Amino acid sequence: MKTSRDRNVLSEINVTPFVDVMLVLLVIFMVTAPLMQQGIDVNLPQAKGKDLPTEERITIVLKKDRSLLLNNTPLSIPEMRRKLEAISKLNPNVFLKADRDVPYGLVVEVMGEVKGAGIEKLGMITEPTLGLK
Repeated sequence: MKTSRDRNVLSEINVTPFVDVMLVLLVIFMVTAPLMQQGIDVNLPQAKGKDLPTEERITIVLKKDRSLLLNNTPLSIPEMRRKLEAISKLNPNVFLKADRDVPYGLVVEVMGEVKGAGIEKLGMITEPTLGLK
């Protein structure tokens, strides 16, 4: 007969339930992550360039229907200029997203208003080229 002294205590942690839960969470996040993308539907042109660092920045969006958004707030060109003049003392980075179907003259007009408001750093946001040469 075996006594209680002969029994070994099992002190290992069973990780199988933990792995199962983690795999379920991974699948849930993989399915829901694309759905969490929010934004404005702008057909950006493609160009070569490097990725921008993620930082607080001002984004101007010029949509196909010629509407203008400043950080997702719709406004007119004169209103945009007034707001940019107010914040130009901070010398912020401003980025312009213009739909590829917007006339070039309108893009240049918006860029001129941004520069006229005293913003020195104006960048253009494009889609990366995918092997196109």
